[in-house]
Amino acid sequence: MTASAADARRLAAASLAAGDPTGWFEHLYAQARDGRAEVPWDVAAPSTHLRALDLPDGVGRRALVVGCGPGRDAEYLGELGYAVTAFDISATAIDLARARHPSSPVDYVVADLLDPPAAWRHGFDLVLESNNVQALPTEIRARAIAVAGTFVAPGGLLVVLAAATGRVDSDGSGPPWPLSRAEIDGFAADGLRPISITQVEAVGTTLPTRWQALFTR
Repeated sequence: MTASAADARRLAAASLAAGDPTGWFEHLYAQARDGRAEVPWDVAAPSTHLRALDLPDGVGRRALVVGCGPGRDAEYLGELGYAVTAFDISATAIDLARARHPSSPVDYVVADLLDPPAAWRHGFDLVLESNNVQALPTEIRARAIAVAGTFVAPGGLLVVLAAATGRVDSDGSGPPWPLSRAEIDGFAADGLRPISITQVEAVGTTLPTRWQALFTR
């Protein structure tokens, strides 16, 4: 296990023990800002699995990035022409994204997937959920899955990228906690239907395989 993965698991375990299953995101970013931890997913390049997708032309379309972190995937979608809103529950993560991309047209905001702004309902042509639900414990995961699709506009696209199997050497602890096929199927709610659901070989991670799932309204 890498040092950054250990930091994430340490802080997640502490938050879960305190009854705050999402608070560890802010703790992780704050400690990373102070040089006391590393964020495992804070890498320069956009997601390889996102870049592999043949996405619709972004011009004239709105995109929403769930749990955007420092903004690498949000910036990529912005480069494709999308008008991007990107949110994270961690205020420190949003501060970091804004600082790294000071001239960006992306609208970075603090928001909670479990309690999103009502104005976002059915408001986006593309919604990206990459690696966030897999970082949530079972007791709130179903709720997060149900909410993710509510952002998708009629004719829009929901992209779900997530761990499908655990680390070869894992003892089952997390995060991440890989999603089951039933959980992936659960994204087809609120009028969404699946376009494709596949398992692909993971790139740049010790997780053997990943889900690549597309849904539309």
